[in-house]
Amino acid sequence: MATNHQLTATSRSVEGKGASRRLRTAGYVPAIVYGAGEAPQAIQVLHNDVLLGSRYESFYSSVIDLTVDGKLQKVLIKDWQKHPFKQLMLHMDFQRVNENEAIRVAVPVHFLNQEKSPAGKTAGLVISHNLTEVTVSCLPKNLPEFIELDLADLKSGDIVHLSDLKLPAGVEIPELGLGKEHDVAVVTVASIQEEVDPTAAEGGEAPTEEKK
Repeated sequence: MATNHQLTATSRSVEGKGASRRLRTAGYVPAIVYGAGEAPQAIQVLHNDVLLGSRYESFYSSVIDLTVDGKLQKVLIKDWQKHPFKQLMLHMDFQRVNENEAIRVAVPVHFLNQEKSPAGKTAGLVISHNLTEVTVSCLPKNLPEFIELDLADLKSGDIVHLSDLKLPAGVEIPELGLGKEHDVAVVTVASIQEEVDPTAAEGGEAPTEEKK
């Protein structure tokens, strides 16, 4: 069942670096919400609420119920800025969504049964996950938390393309409409080829020039 993410925020009238620093010190994340034909609005969200939400993988790719000053609106997290090494969110951008209009969101890919596959059981093979997320287009109500890719039948030499992904009803990958060259590989299986030193293969070292 899809996770229902909720955040509560309040509007803020004072902006700027100094005001943002004071908000962070007080335990808030300065943010902005925009889109859906409405004016951008500066808001503040409790940092602990953001921290709790970010524990879920789907937090950054789901439609969130954001309540600002008592008014509920549907939003997506479009951008965020984190501290380089602290567990601290510095700023966030939320985009309002229209429930009757398609949205484009990058959702994670979950790889299943790789270890059970013929490729996973064969020594000397490298299974590469070339994509770990894909951008999908759908109505907000159809947005999946993730896309599952079953690799149970994966074997040597296989290539799994975008077009091989099984999508939920009402969900499509816009990139596939741009031509075959955009049907990129999601997973590839290749053999490990060891490079052999030709001199070692001959059983000796290459001759060195004698000093005169």
